[in-house]
Parts: sequence; C-alpha cells; structure tokens
Amino acid sequence: MFETRPDRSMEVVLVGRSNVGKSTLMRQLTGHTFDTGRNPGVTRRPNHYDWASEDFVITDLPGFGFMSGVPEETREQIKTDVVRYLEAHAEKILVGVLVLDGKAAVDIIDRHLEREELPHDVEFFSLLEELGIQPVVAVNKIDKVEDRDQRLDEIADRLGMMPPWTQWQDVIAPISAKQGRIQALQDAVNAQFEAAKQEELKQFFS
Repeated sequence: MFETRPDRSMEVVLVGRSNVGKSTLMRQLTGHTFDTGRNPGVTRRPNHYDWASEDFVITDLPGFGFMSGVPEETREQIKTDVVRYLEAHAEKILVGVLVLDGKAAVDIIDRHLEREELPHDVEFFSLLEELGIQPVVAVNKIDKVEDRDQRLDEIADRLGMMPPWTQWQDVIAPISAKQGRIQALQDAVNAQFEAAKQEELKQFFS
C-alpha cells in the first residue's frame, strides 16, 4: 500500500502521531480534500498530491502511535511502513514536516520519558535528521495553548533545540490548521527551499 508514490524527484512529507491534524493541514496546503475524522488512524496509506507540470509531490503519511480500536500489531506495522518510506525516499525528500499537537505533545513526550521509552515524536525528529531530511516542526492546535511561548520553548527543548524557540523559526512553526493559520509553516518550509536552492517550489507554500 506504500507503493503508490508518483514518480517525482522532490517531495515534502507530513509525519506525526495520529489525530494531530495532518490531513487537515494537507487540505489547507493543497486545497484538496482528504479523509479526515475524529477517530485516530483514519489515514492508513500515504496521500500524495502532485502537480502534473511540476517535478514535486507533497505526501501525508499515516499517523503512528496510539489509535483507538486498532491492534498494537497494526499500529507497529504502520509505524514500520512510515520509517521504510522515509528511508526509501530520503534522497528525494527536501523537508519532513513533523506535525505535533501543541496542546498534548509535551505531556505525551514526558510520559514516555518517565517510562524510559523513546517518545515517537523525538524518535521521528531524530530519524529525519539522520536521513538527511530537513525537519520542520508544525506545532498544530496552537490556538488551544494558553502560554504559547512557554509551550514552544518546551517543545524545542524536548527535541534537542536550545530555547528560546524564536531562534528556530525556520524549524518550529506554530499553526492552527483548522483555522487556516499556517503562514509560519509556509515561511519555514520556504526558508528550507531557499537553502536547498529550490526557490521555484515556494509557489506551493505561499
């Protein structure tokens, strides 16, 4: 089910835990409707959106982590498939957008750390870096967070970036996908396109 990738040499992927708003964000970025739902795990296979005239594709990868009503074996297989997709296409992926739930991410990360487990979000941020894929962290649902700067500082810290978060604005992007407030992400991704000397792709994130 992961073999449907269009033949494109440049790609941006969205990765993240289930129910953090990846599909909603994908809809905001592309104007194209994808399956979304209240229940985690609606997206089980990659959603690709490619522009026929451009050598570029944006991909929403399935969510990983806990999914209500989904067996652990299935959850692990989805996560493995996502990792394999990133490994297989790393050379073509310019940016990996790690989507977090700004309200819940720190608590989830800390809960895993207390159990001496590697949190999924930390694991995938490190994996993107190891694969040579530029990570950009889209901190979604930021409208539901009371102390925005403190929360973003905490997220930066958990991902190994020294606070304050404001020095990482080309990596950390506070957004509200549901409200259509995604400019910070567009700016961060476009900064990475510039760094990769692929300015022509900025039209897709503006």
